[in-house]
Amino acid sequence: MMKPTRRTFSAGLLFGAAALPAPVFAQTGARLSARGKLEADRHAILAMSGDFHVRFDFRETVPFLDDYDPIEPHVSGGNEIVRVVSDTGRFIQLQHILVLEAGGQNVIVKHWRQDWTFEPREVLAYERMNYWGVHEVPRAQRAGAWSQTVWQTDDSPRYGGVGEWRHDDGVSAWTSEPTLRPLARRDAVRHPPYDHYRGVNRHAITPSGWVHEQQNSKVGMRNGASVTFVDENVINTYDRATDFPIAAGESYWHDTADYWASVRSDWDRAQATHRGISLTEEAENGSITGPRLMGLADDIHAGTSTTAAATPLATQAIAEATAVSARQA
Repeated sequence: MMKPTRRTFSAGLLFGAAALPAPVFAQTGARLSARGKLEADRHAILAMSGDFHVRFDFRETVPFLDDYDPIEPHVSGGNEIVRVVSDTGRFIQLQHILVLEAGGQNVIVKHWRQDWTFEPREVLAYERMNYWGVHEVPRAQRAGAWSQTVWQTDDSPRYGGVGEWRHDDGVSAWTSEPTLRPLARRDAVRHPPYDHYRGVNRHAITPSGWVHEQQNSKVGMRNGASVTFVDENVINTYDRATDFPIAAGESYWHDTADYWASVRSDWDRAQATHRGISLTEEAENGSITGPRLMGLADDIHAGTSTTAAATPLATQAIAEATAVSARQA
């Protein structure tokens, strides 16, 4: 196994691209103290918890190759509860759970998770196909900043980045530096010519909830060179709501929270063991551990299994998947 080396975030583009100017915090009106800004940052992150109607809007915009035609916009939606899993003051963990209705039945899907760390020393970030590396954050870049690490439905990694919350002109917003990330299922199942995104995330608090914006470049290889096929704008809007079966989502989380806590620990252990995570992904399911880990949770919620019975099976699945992938790194 090739031992992964520790990388370092640049002040601008990730992984060796040209540097951008470091963001400068400028508060309109009275300048916030360091303590006041930290509390304002925390308030904004915690404001993303709650119960929401969600609208997902994906639009390819500008093609950069003559023979690439942007696909039609894709708009969908649903309901989502977002719960605070952990809040230690400088670390906040938010779990998203989709609450859908189909054929008169409630369909619950554990969705993505976002972890926020204040002034992080390192971040787990997507680096190349099937590999996430641990990257040091330079002291100057982490001062006053937060990392956001995003995890898939089975708590396997998706992407991570660093940015600063600003509270200017009546808007609290956080913007990441450009980061790499693997294809989302919506693209992967089409087997497109590109194989990853380079994107910028922006989270902003709105009067009715919050919005998650992405500016993605879809990148792949052509004739031995890395090229951008097309840019994409994504606007995911979260508006507070109470007119959906919130209790169904809470019931799922009540039943499976301890199981998922164990799963998170298993992923943390894999990351610490390998100083990164190597994990095979597939178009239909994301990480290869997805169907197994999600299925075990569904069994617990359905009452056909228990947390005690499921957790060692999840531990084994994660250990086997990361050990095999690590040997291929």
